[in-house]
Amino acid sequence: MQRKAYKLTAGSIKNLKEKTEDLAAPQDNEVTVEVHAIGLNFADVFAIWGLYSATPKGEFVPGLEYSGKILAVGKNVTNVKVGDKIMGITRFGGYATHLNIDSRYVLPLPEGWDFKTGAAYLVQVLTAYYALVNLGNIQDDYRILIHSAAGGVGTLANRLAKKMNAYTIGSVGSSEKIDYCKKEGYDAVIVRGKDFAEKLDAELNGEKINLIMECIGGEVFQIGYDRLAEEGRSIIYGSARYAQRSDKPNYLKLLWQFFTRPKVDPQDMIATNKGILGFNLIYLYEKADLMHRLLSEIKDLDIEKPYVGQTFSWAELPDAIRAFRGGKTIGKVVVEVNH
Repeated sequence: MQRKAYKLTAGSIKNLKEKTEDLAAPQDNEVTVEVHAIGLNFADVFAIWGLYSATPKGEFVPGLEYSGKILAVGKNVTNVKVGDKIMGITRFGGYATHLNIDSRYVLPLPEGWDFKTGAAYLVQVLTAYYALVNLGNIQDDYRILIHSAAGGVGTLANRLAKKMNAYTIGSVGSSEKIDYCKKEGYDAVIVRGKDFAEKLDAELNGEKINLIMECIGGEVFQIGYDRLAEEGRSIIYGSARYAQRSDKPNYLKLLWQFFTRPKVDPQDMIATNKGILGFNLIYLYEKADLMHRLLSEIKDLDIEKPYVGQTFSWAELPDAIRAFRGGKTIGKVVVEVNH
């Protein structure tokens, strides 16, 4: 069969072009998915720019998550059948109208969810849960600082943390996101700016932070790290400070940001008894059994469906990336694929 896919050689959003190509039949353990919605992630942006370490060499199809219908199954597939509505993740390749994927990486679309909702869930909820629970060792009454609080990960991280009796402080880039965060149940919301440290100190009122969902970097990272309690942890899963409002990166600015980034002395970590842990979702992708166990644990918490804040059409996919990259969106940004 034939499919359409957005492909590029990393470097600039302008390189992203729609192409028509053949798609082979699924292999024995694969399924063919008719994609109906695609979820955008910051890893997509950095892969498009060539700044993500896992970016494929040469021409590739970006995209980590999607939802759709099963069109065909390989002879060894038993967990889904033709016609099933599913949501899934992939190690790149999501920006397509159809794709083949190992059946371990597709899950049934929950009852009552549409395709947009399905494409907004897996990457966000796995990132939030793995960071808070497996790496962060979240405990009752923890005080947690969640950056990009109105984003897809931030929204679900807050819901998970509240299920675990945490006090949550959200940080956002603009005041327009405050009301959304308060409706989501954050205990406090701070707009990041030059006075971020002062605002955070006022909110903490002499207390310390137990856990940080860190995805900004730079001075924001340092401010949070300095306010960690003993046994506190900063869980790093992104570096949004490197994002720029242009189709391709300003490499001189990136180099300056890289060489002036905060540096933590491991010997100081011993003295202060606090730590830093980092990860990316590609790690979980390579461990399918762990991924399914985490999703089972998450299901028991019943955190409700994700919030889709903005939707674009297939033809608007490059513009969707530009809107998402700008940091002004709330919730998840999704691209719909019409068939």
